[in-house]
Amino acid sequence: MADDHTVVRQGIVALLSLESDIEIVGEAQDGTSVVSATTALRPDVVLMDLRMPGGGGIAATRKISSLVPDCRVLVLTTYDNDASIVGAIEAGAIGYLLKSTSTPELVAGVRSAAVGRSVITPAVTLQMARRRSGTAASSPTPREIEILALVAQGRTNARIAEQLGIGEATVKTHLLSAFRKLGVSDRTEAVMAALSAGLISLPE
Repeated sequence: MADDHTVVRQGIVALLSLESDIEIVGEAQDGTSVVSATTALRPDVVLMDLRMPGGGGIAATRKISSLVPDCRVLVLTTYDNDASIVGAIEAGAIGYLLKSTSTPELVAGVRSAAVGRSVITPAVTLQMARRRSGTAASSPTPREIEILALVAQGRTNARIAEQLGIGEATVKTHLLSAFRKLGVSDRTEAVMAALSAGLISLPE
C-alpha cells in the first residue's frame, strides 16, 4: 500500500486487513520506497497513490512494471483527469480506482487485480471511452508543460510572459488549452493534474 498520507494509508490497510484472503505485506509513503519494497517483497498487488514524493506514482508504476512484471499495480487516487488516467495505464497499471470508491468495490478491485483482471472505476471508464472516441483532448504541448511548470513555481502570467518572451495573452491561451487537455478548470487543478501525471515536478 503506497500513499504519502499516513492516516489514509493506515485506514485502507486496516480495512483490507479485515479480509481473510488479503494480507498486507508492506507500506510505503513515496515513489522511491514503494519501488524498493515491491522489489524486495514481491507482492501480488500494489495499491498505488499517484501524487507522492520521490517521483510520484506513475513513475513508480513504470519501474515496478519493468522490475517486477508479475506484480499488478492498482491505482487508488483522487484524480480522474485524462492525463492521470492515461499516464497510469500507459505506465502499466492494471486498474484505476478513485478514493471515493466504496469498501466492497475496493476489496473486489484488489481481488480482481490479484488474478490479472483489469478494474476501472466507472467514471474513469467514461473518460477512456471519450478519449477512444476522439472527444477527449490530446496531451499538453511542450510549451504548455513549460508554462505549467512555471505556474507550479508560483509565477504569475505576467512573470511567465516576461521570462519566456511572449505576450501575457499568449500565456493565458496556452493555459486555457492545457486546462482543456487535462480536463480541469483552473490553475491549481492544472498543476495538480500535471504533477500527478508526471508531466512536471515541484521545484526543489
